[in-house]
Amino acid sequence: MHRLDAACLFRLALEAAPAGTRLHGVGEEAVPVRQIAEAIGQHLKLPVNSVPHERTAEHFGWLAPFLSLDAPASSALTQKRLGWRPVRPGLIADLDAGHYFNGQTSAY
Repeated sequence: MHRLDAACLFRLALEAAPAGTRLHGVGEEAVPVRQIAEAIGQHLKLPVNSVPHERTAEHFGWLAPFLSLDAPASSALTQKRLGWRPVRPGLIADLDAGHYFNGQTSAY
């Protein structure tokens, strides 16, 4: 989810969500890790290769269990409860815009 969509949701949650409400901020559902890696690799001009399942712990370390999960998420209930809608570019479109890869640091 784009950081500005997250900021809007956070504000709405503070202002309008009843205490104890569980909210889920997801701009897109089920973006495959492979697609994310390919977008990053393309911008950094690096090859992207599959890692066999039996080597994921060796390759990714502590991150391996999370990358192995098939856990799509949805913000449908959060959107309904708060009237919130993510409107900024999705993850891949945001990566493809290139501003993460131009060598400049952000003021944020």
